[in-house]
Amino acid sequence: MKIINLMEDTTGKNDVYAEHGFSVYIETPGHRLLVDTGASEKTWENAARLGVDLNCMDLVFLSHGHYDHSGGILSFAERNQDAKIYMHARALHDYYNLKDGREKYIGIDQRISKLPQVVLLEDGCRIDREISVFSGVTGRRKWPKSNLALKRKTEEGFRQDSFDHEQYIVAEAEGKKVLVSGCAHNGILNILDRFRELYGGDPDVVISGFHMMKQTGYEADERELIRDAAKELRGMGTRFYTGHCTGTAAFQMMREIMGEQLGYMHSGDQILL
Repeated sequence: MKIINLMEDTTGKNDVYAEHGFSVYIETPGHRLLVDTGASEKTWENAARLGVDLNCMDLVFLSHGHYDHSGGILSFAERNQDAKIYMHARALHDYYNLKDGREKYIGIDQRISKLPQVVLLEDGCRIDREISVFSGVTGRRKWPKSNLALKRKTEEGFRQDSFDHEQYIVAEAEGKKVLVSGCAHNGILNILDRFRELYGGDPDVVISGFHMMKQTGYEADERELIRDAAKELRGMGTRFYTGHCTGTAAFQMMREIMGEQLGYMHSGDQILL
């Protein structure tokens, strides 16, 4: 299995872009697929520089309904009209970031819903023996406090986003199970709890943002939450790769506990399994 990070907030290579967003390419014996498409067409410029042919893609998955994961979908569909694009039906709702009295729309471009190759899911699905999708994470232990500013706009006004539009992609090939989550808004520990319910054990590899980034300093309880999560992950036989919304400060706190079990995956970085 080959995995290439097409877009992330930082770059490990001088010849690819870094942009606030997330997009991962996965190559299995039977599929060429994308999880998320970054925030813009820069994702596809990176793909070209990294030798990833968009015309060969047969599957695209959107992890949740935010712009920095879906911004490349429309331009992808112009290049490849055959690949199915799987997203949760609730990814089409209106999502906002409410901070300092300001309302910022962070949802997807609603034109995406009109694309003929879009497949709307409610409860996940199994594509075949290699690829499956799950959702339905309801646990709230160690739930990231950075979620509190993220809202869904309804007819009654703004409501706390429950992230019931978040879904997770599992690639199984060559004896390995790889779990990919865009931002893990529902909390990486809760997502892994759900994974165990469905797959009967831990994944071999997890690729995910942990949504722990803050523009200001962390309060004591936030630092404790991050370290507690790292201690629990350390007890697993899983290799973790993170980036994007985790933030470098949170990454360093977790790395002190997890060591080489936790890696940072920049734009352009590649994993071979």
